[in-house]
Parts: sequence; C-alpha cells; structure tokens
Amino acid sequence: MDKQKLIFVVDDDPFINMLVVKRFTSDGYLMKAYESGEACLQEINRDPDLIILDYLFVGENKEFMNGMQVLDKIKELKPEIPVIMLSGQENGEIVLELARKGIDDYVIKDHNLIDNLNTAIGEVFEKRN
Repeated sequence: MDKQKLIFVVDDDPFINMLVVKRFTSDGYLMKAYESGEACLQEINRDPDLIILDYLFVGENKEFMNGMQVLDKIKELKPEIPVIMLSGQENGEIVLELARKGIDDYVIKDHNLIDNLNTAIGEVFEKRN
C-alpha cells in the first residue's frame, strides 16, 4: 500500500493554511502547515511529497524570505520535491520566472483556490507515479 503522502502548506495567512489542511486531510493526505518559509525549511528533511508554497509573505518583521527565495532553497536542498506555488499575483513575468525555477504548478488565490489546488495536486502525483 502507498504510504500516506505528506504535504507541506506554507502560507502566512492562517485562514488559507486551515482551509487547505482541512480540505486535503479529508482526502487522506498528511498535512503540515507553516506560516513562514523558514519554518518549512527547518523540517525539509521530513521529505514531504509536495510543498504548497505562498509567493508573498508579509509580516511585521520584513526579514521573512519570500516565496521565490524559499523555492530556491527547496530546489537547492531537495530538488526532487514538487512545489505548487500559491499567489494572489497574476503577473505573467513572475509566473514565468517561477516556471524557470522549476515549480510544478501555479494556483491563483481566488474563489476557485481549493478546486484548482485539488486539480494541481492530482496532476503532480500523477506525473510522479
């Protein structure tokens, strides 16, 4: 039997984290949420099967790494881990840059977030089988 897939969700919005964790836990995934890229990177050795990563991190403390920097670090440490980027951005330049850096998919944060994420997760795991 397949081991349960571990998915990291990294978003500074606790509501998004809760929504994603709740939705995909009910699909049988093992979900772990982080509010910063740094927290996620500290546990990267748990070898998640997928990382869902927010593009933009804002906080009181401007020292947070942004999604692009976190992505670079993931690709440096564990290049085999697929990454789905989440963003409110619809900037084509950013999407192209992320694609060049090797993201597996890009999901815009809108009212279709969960459906689009569901499709993206399915496609990533299908590709990896």
